Amino acid sequence: MIGYVTLGTANLEKAKSFYSDLLGEIGASQLLANERLAMYGTSMNSPMLAVCIPYDESDPSPGNGTMIAIDPGSKEMVDKLYKKAIELGGACEGEPGERVPDVFYGAYVRDPDGNKLAFYQFGSSLAS
Repeated sequence: MIGYVTLGTANLEKAKSFYSDLLGEIGASQLLANERLAMYGTSMNSPMLAVCIPYDESDPSPGNGTMIAIDPGSKEMVDKLYKKAIELGGACEGEPGERVPDVFYGAYVRDPDGNKLAFYQFGSSLAS
């Protein structure tokens, strides 16, 4: 159902570096780019994440309550993406851990533009 989500950035090159390195950990790459936008995913036919300079060229602003949740496939990858995001200049919004025992494991960060990301794992994958 979701084709792509877009996050605003004030510095496209910095955002591209952050998301190329971060999402490369789960096999995603830059699939499309121009002077104001870059889209990441595993295929043009799967959900993608885009970063862009806002169309009106005003300052980007993270939405209050807006968050992009990424399922990297395992609890270990939640931990790895959290650590990688922090290494790339992201800020902690909640260290990795179980939020609902045996049901939900998650970690939260803000990218360098202040956009909130969650890395998560549901259910049986928590056993890994």
